[in-house]
Amino acid sequence: MFTPYRTILSLPGSLAFSAIGWYARLPMSMTGIGLVLLVSAVSGSYGLAGSVAAAFIVAQAVTAPVQARLVDRFGQGRVIPPLALLNAVSMGGVIVAVQAGNGSPVPQLIAAVSGATSPLIGSFVRARWTHVLEGRPGLHTAFALEALIDELVFMIGPPFITLLATSISPVAGLAAAVFAGLSGALLLAVQRRTEPPVHQVRAGQGRKPALGWPNLGPLVVASAGLGVLFGSAEVVVVAVASEGGQRALSGVLLGVWATGSMLAALVIGTLRLRTPPHVRLRVSAAVLAVTLIPMPFIGHLGILGVVMFLAGFAISPTLVAVMAVIERTVPASRLTEGMAWTHTGVAAGVAAGAAIAGLVVDAAGGRAGFFVPLVAAVATALVTLAGRAPGPRVSSPEDASLARSAA
Repeated sequence: MFTPYRTILSLPGSLAFSAIGWYARLPMSMTGIGLVLLVSAVSGSYGLAGSVAAAFIVAQAVTAPVQARLVDRFGQGRVIPPLALLNAVSMGGVIVAVQAGNGSPVPQLIAAVSGATSPLIGSFVRARWTHVLEGRPGLHTAFALEALIDELVFMIGPPFITLLATSISPVAGLAAAVFAGLSGALLLAVQRRTEPPVHQVRAGQGRKPALGWPNLGPLVVASAGLGVLFGSAEVVVVAVASEGGQRALSGVLLGVWATGSMLAALVIGTLRLRTPPHVRLRVSAAVLAVTLIPMPFIGHLGILGVVMFLAGFAISPTLVAVMAVIERTVPASRLTEGMAWTHTGVAAGVAAGAAIAGLVVDAAGGRAGFFVPLVAAVATALVTLAGRAPGPRVSSPEDASLARSAA
């Protein structure tokens, strides 16, 4: 069963960059909650805490494509180290500003700088897999592995940083996230053997190839829909569990959901898939929407947990298919940038979903809040159906020359 994973991880350098990518991605699940824990503990204001965390997330989402474009042009080894150092220094600035009692907009501005310089480790690692597996089978296995790792990151990171923040100090939790982010990013940057090649437009080569927005645009919109689903579900699950007098079970329910997604990623990576990625995306997005239909009508937390576990099995296949379609659609010289746009879509959707779900819960109760992720899932499925099948990947002159030299 695990032969496909052993095959790709036995390639030179692949185990190293994938394992380092997992470690370097821990701040992805730790920084937001770490900022909330720190700012609320020091200032006593959850409003301030939320605004600081939001500034970090929004800045990261807005600047992700710019950061990815720099990496595609100059290489991961040159871009990641300064980004990681700026990210660590600015996050340290946030800690100092909060501890010193600086009010708005100082911590928000510094947090925005930290978000803008937060390395897109997930996109960088997936770009490495695309490079390492070029001309070989197993890319869907690699994307499934990274989806599984993403789920592990979100299962491990929040409890760990909460434990540090509550048992030692609020600063300890955020400091751990900063250390993991900086050390992990630098370790990834020195893995030069598996670094994707640099693509620069030189004189006489013409303009770089188009990003392919007719195909990429629907994927970004679908990613935003998935983000709304994720962001709203977290708020609604907490509300439903609290209304049932079992607030502590909210973490268990979300963990069960993530477990279903993780198991699906584990299984899908072992399959030899022949169905085109855009078809898999349509099917998995439709299945995800169908599995969410019962949730607004379930009053028992145990039954809700079972349904969420089953719904989780559709999450990873959808995310894996999104990345596979991007790999087929976006020119090689702009692959990281294409992946970054989906990150922007998800991040924007998470922020919007959490806000919308909060309004619905306040107005109509927790169970009614489940209509927000349901509508988001249906909209995502419709967008994937409306999107057209990807055509041949567009190549730049340099892409062609690299292919000839590799041959």
